[in-house]
Amino acid sequence: EGRERLMRRPPAVARVLERVTRTAREHEMFAKGDTVLVSVSGGPDSVCLLYSLSHLRRLFAIRLEVFHFDHRLRADSAKDGEYVGRLADRLRSPFHLRTAVDAPPKGGSVEAWATVARMNAANEVRKAIGAGTIAEGHTLDDQVETVLMNLIRGGGLEAVGGIWPGGRRHGDSGLAQPLLDVDRAEVEAFCGALHLRPRLDPTNRDTRLLRNAIRHRVLPAIERATGREVRRPIARSADLLREDRWELYASALDAFGQVVSGPPEDLRFDVAALLALPEPTASRVVRLALYRIMEREDVAPWTREAVDAIIDLARGRAGRRRDLPNGSTARREREYVSLSRTSPESRE
Repeated sequence: EGRERLMRRPPAVARVLERVTRTAREHEMFAKGDTVLVSVSGGPDSVCLLYSLSHLRRLFAIRLEVFHFDHRLRADSAKDGEYVGRLADRLRSPFHLRTAVDAPPKGGSVEAWATVARMNAANEVRKAIGAGTIAEGHTLDDQVETVLMNLIRGGGLEAVGGIWPGGRRHGDSGLAQPLLDVDRAEVEAFCGALHLRPRLDPTNRDTRLLRNAIRHRVLPAIERATGREVRRPIARSADLLREDRWELYASALDAFGQVVSGPPEDLRFDVAALLALPEPTASRVVRLALYRIMEREDVAPWTREAVDAIIDLARGRAGRRRDLPNGSTARREREYVSLSRTSPESRE
């Protein structure tokens, strides 16, 4: 019955709704009665997401609220928020607007700053309204671009596995990507079929930015050179890599309690237990521990250098120490490696 209702829509709309329904069910993105905060920039992808979930809210038995973050990166950025507010009003969904209070740091990544600022604001709204999930509009094309970006930068499984779909299948992250199997052409067809007129961001054409260069130059060049469509095969590879990533992560979670002890400000790694693990699992246990420190204070996340330093200390003799990039100090004791935000001397 649900499939028949979907197919009564225009074909371009029905196709997207089918994909969103399958993705949401596969990853257990929504539970009955959930309030879902939909993050909407005003561009085609997020507008497609909002209208898709609006069509499907009865099927999933969810309630929608709409969130927009004004990064203030363009002179006319406030118009995007006004547009999204009108969409929310049209769909009878509560609207939450937040505006950036600072600017990207000089020399830093504008995209990284924008993502963190938006997610921090969205999480504040999510907690305030009691929403279980934030839904974002990343598409299959975004997934492919992310995989290639991370390959170019030189990343491991966490990087080349691309964007995590979210949902409850692999633990509830509070973030969901229902459009991850919908490509950009399908998004545009969906918006056209419903006579929607999303906002267009001119910076998306700037090929000085790596993502845009991959989108407008690299992927078309690969498809011309190979004579085949490559986006869905690359996305399938990312799916397989994420399954491997999850298994390693699950192994690290299982081992964490045997290896790591102590409060976040004074962690200890049991040397024998750490060295008994396969290296991929051991490195992930160390990363999890470094994330615990990051959650406690505004410090840098784990780095490859920090992970290697801790494992190197575990393999070496007692008495050695290393200062880590996140401001922590690691020291090799007799049976463990200690990790603290205070100097080792102050603990003696």
